[in-house]
Amino acid sequence: MEDHKARITPYEDGPLLVRGDFELMTPDGEVIDAGRSTVALCRCGRSALKPFCDGTHKVVGFTAGTGRER
Repeated sequence: MEDHKARITPYEDGPLLVRGDFELMTPDGEVIDAGRSTVALCRCGRSALKPFCDGTHKVVGFTAGTGRER
């Protein structure tokens, strides 16, 4: 049996990649149609396609690691 649970991977200086079976919602509870089973979510806050990443993090020099910050 194939595992379809959601997996979220932070990419260094880039987006959060979400793969698998997930539901994306607005703070008001409305479903956002992701249109696919893998999406890149913006971490820099500058994407014109929020909540999705559009690559703007590269232009603005966004930096973030891949591990837990303490």
